[in-house]
Amino acid sequence: MFEDLFYDRLIKLRAQKGVSAREMSLAIGQSPGYINGLENRNGFPSMQVFFYICEYLNVTPSEFFDDGNSYPSEYREMQKDMEALDEKSRQNVLAIIKGLKH
Repeated sequence: MFEDLFYDRLIKLRAQKGVSAREMSLAIGQSPGYINGLENRNGFPSMQVFFYICEYLNVTPSEFFDDGNSYPSEYREMQKDMEALDEKSRQNVLAIIKGLKH
């Protein structure tokens, strides 16, 4: 169960970043086929490499495993920006988002 979540999130978050498995492997200091091997369910990274993966994908370990959060980097950025707004501005942004959903 958790194994599937790891593999699925790795594939999804890497694809969202728009990089190849080879490019990501090299960027985190691994062999060219490392990420491809992980995505093909051939083992798990060490904790240190997992942290490198999270850093490269710009997600926290918690966000990595939060499969209910499809766009963790964007949500974190929006939340930070929302906290800087006053109440009226936050309500306006919320109204815009609700309007876009329709």
